[in-house]
Amino acid sequence: MHQYELMVILDPEIDERTVAPSLDKFLGVIRNDGGTIETVDIWGRRRLAYEINKKTEGIYAVVNFTATSAATQELDRQLKLSEAVMRTKVLRTEEAVARAASIEADNTARAESKAARAAVAASKAAASAKAAE
Repeated sequence: MHQYELMVILDPEIDERTVAPSLDKFLGVIRNDGGTIETVDIWGRRRLAYEINKKTEGIYAVVNFTATSAATQELDRQLKLSEAVMRTKVLRTEEAVARAASIEADNTARAESKAARAAVAASKAAASAKAAE
């Protein structure tokens, strides 16, 4: 069994009070297979970065759970069949942590490189100013 994180964007036309029960229905796939649901975090109605199905808003929910790969695939399949679900994304938590660490390392390397280039440019400017005197 592995740790997973599921993000779901639901149709904004559904009632927000029905989000938790409908997610619970889908998460029954995980429970029936012996998995566990750690957290269900409903973010509520948010503006989308781009239109999906001519809609500019969606209801976001994030679920952390432990399950087998087969149960996760079945959950994703059932979510994609639902008309109320606009988008889904399932990530293994270890992969998400590794990806975030990689991005952070890249950003640090870029910042160090930029600082080094700025130091070289500053020393060249100081040298040319001194030569001009």
